[in-house]
Amino acid sequence: MSLQSQTAVLEQRSFRRPQFNLLLWTMLALVAIGISAGIYALFAGHHHTLGVTRDVPWGIAISTYAYLAIISTGLCGLAALSHLFGGNNLAPLANRMVWLSIAAIFGAFLVIGLELENVWRMPLGVILYPNPTSNIWWMGTLYGMAVGIMMVELYLIIIRRFKLAIALGVLAAVTELLANSNLGSVFASLNARPFWYGSQLPIFFLASAFLSGAAAIVIFTHGSYALRGRKVSDKSMAALQTAGKVMLLLIFMIALATGWKCLNACFGSKAMGEASRLLTQGPLSSSFWVFEIGIGLALPFVLLLVTRLRSIEALSLAALMVLVGQFFSRLNLVVAGQIIPHFSDVEGMPAYHHYAPTAPELAIVLSGIGVLGVCFLLGEYFLGDRFRHHHED
Repeated sequence: MSLQSQTAVLEQRSFRRPQFNLLLWTMLALVAIGISAGIYALFAGHHHTLGVTRDVPWGIAISTYAYLAIISTGLCGLAALSHLFGGNNLAPLANRMVWLSIAAIFGAFLVIGLELENVWRMPLGVILYPNPTSNIWWMGTLYGMAVGIMMVELYLIIIRRFKLAIALGVLAAVTELLANSNLGSVFASLNARPFWYGSQLPIFFLASAFLSGAAAIVIFTHGSYALRGRKVSDKSMAALQTAGKVMLLLIFMIALATGWKCLNACFGSKAMGEASRLLTQGPLSSSFWVFEIGIGLALPFVLLLVTRLRSIEALSLAALMVLVGQFFSRLNLVVAGQIIPHFSDVEGMPAYHHYAPTAPELAIVLSGIGVLGVCFLLGEYFLGDRFRHHHED
C-alpha cells in the first residue's frame, strides 16, 4: 500500500464512528425528505403545495438559494485569497474552503431545482436559448462555470498540482464574485420593488458573502476536529482567529449598511418607508430585530470582542449565530420586498400581502442544508488528508 493510501486509511479510522454515522444518516435523511417534497410539489402542483402566490412569487426557497450561493461565494473568495497570497494565516483552511464552496453551491442548485415548477427548462434554457440581456441567465451561467472550474481546481489539489490549482482558484473566485454581484442585481434591477431597487444590494451581497464564508469555515473546521476527537492545532487556531477578525470587520460593515438602508428608506418613497417599517415595527419585526440584528450581528460581535478570539468554542458559537442571522437576513429581504402591495391606496387592498412557508417548502430548504452537511462529512472522510496544511502534524 502506498504512503498516500495509508494516510487516507488513517484519516478514515480517526473518526468517532457513532457520531459520524449519525450525522451522515441525518443529513441524508434531510436530502431525501426535501427531494420527496419537491417531487410531491411537482405532481400536486406548486400553487397547492408551496406558500408562494401571484402577489408573493418568491419565498423561503429563493432566499435559501441566495443564502447558500452567498456562502459558496464567500468560501471561494477566501480560498482564492489564501492560495494567491501564500503564507497568510488562512492558508491552512484554503483546501477545505474550496470543497465546501462546491458543496454549498450544490445545495443551492438542489433548492432552486426543487422550487422551480419546470426544472428541466433551466439547464436547457441556459445552453440552448442564451439571453445575455437577462440577469438570471448570467447568474445560472456564471455559477455553473464557477462550479466546473472549482471541481477541476479540487482535482488539481488532490493530485498536488498546486500552481495550476491556484490559477484556477483565482479564476473561480472572480467568476463567483461576478455571479454573486449578479445575484444581487437580480433583485436590485427590479424598479417595481423599491425596497430592492438600487446599486447598494450587489455590494451588500458581496459583504454578506465574505461574512458568511468566514463563519462557515470556522464551524466546519471546528467540526472536523471534533469528529476526530482531536484538539485544534496551533496553525488551524491561528487561521480561525483570522476568520474571526474577518467576521468582526464585516459584522460592523453590514450593521452600518443595514442601518443606513433603513434610515434612508424612512425618508425615501412611500413604498420604501413602508418596507422599512414592516421590518422594524411590522409583521417582520421579530425576525428582523431578534434573528437578523440580535442573533446575527450584535451578539456575535460582542462575543468575539469579549473573548478576544481566543476560545474556539466562542468562535464557533459566534459563527453559528452569524449564519443563523444571515439566513433570516436573506428571508427578510426577499419577503419585505414583496408583501407591500403595489397599489396600497386602492380601496379594499390589504395593508400587507400574506406569506408563510409551507411544510414542503421547509423540507426543500432542509434538503439544501443536508447536501452541504453530506458533502462536508464525505469530504472529511475521503479528502481529510488534503484539507490539512502541509506544515501541520
